[in-house]
Amino acid sequence: MKFAIGEKVSLQVPMPYLKTVDPISMLRPPDLVSLDEIGLIIGKRPNDLLEVKFRRGSFLIPSERLKLIE
Repeated sequence: MKFAIGEKVSLQVPMPYLKTVDPISMLRPPDLVSLDEIGLIIGKRPNDLLEVKFRRGSFLIPSERLKLIE
């Protein structure tokens, strides 16, 4: 599925860890984002990675782990 910047998404499966969007990325614990939390796509990276802004930070999430919120 192709996503566009500005679309609302949520996780469809739990992540083993979260990687921040910062220039020097850091690994963060997966409990910072719950499965029912809604995030906003703020950017795209190569290899189907999306920059998603959630309440507790912005993280790089593979597109196959996200679902679109209508």
